[in-house]
Amino acid sequence: MLVVVFEILLMIVSGLLILLVLLHKGKGGGLSDMFGGGISSSLGGSSAAERNLDRITVALGLVWAALIVGLGLLLKS
Repeated sequence: MLVVVFEILLMIVSGLLILLVLLHKGKGGGLSDMFGGGISSSLGGSSAAERNLDRITVALGLVWAALIVGLGLLLKS
C-alpha cells in the first residue's frame, strides 16, 4: 500500500517539476515576462518571480529525489 502511495506522489511531483522547469526563463522570456516583470532592477539581476520559481523548483527536486530513494528502499525490502 505504501509503495502505491509513493508511486502516485512521484508521478504528481514529476509532473509539477516538468511544468516548473518549462516556466523558467530561457534565452527569451519566462514566468517573469509572462506577468509583466520583464524589466528587472540593475541591482538584483532576476525578478522576485524568478527567484521564487527557482526556490520552488529546487524544493520540488529535493522532494522528488527523496521519493525516489524512499521508493527504492521500499522495493528493496
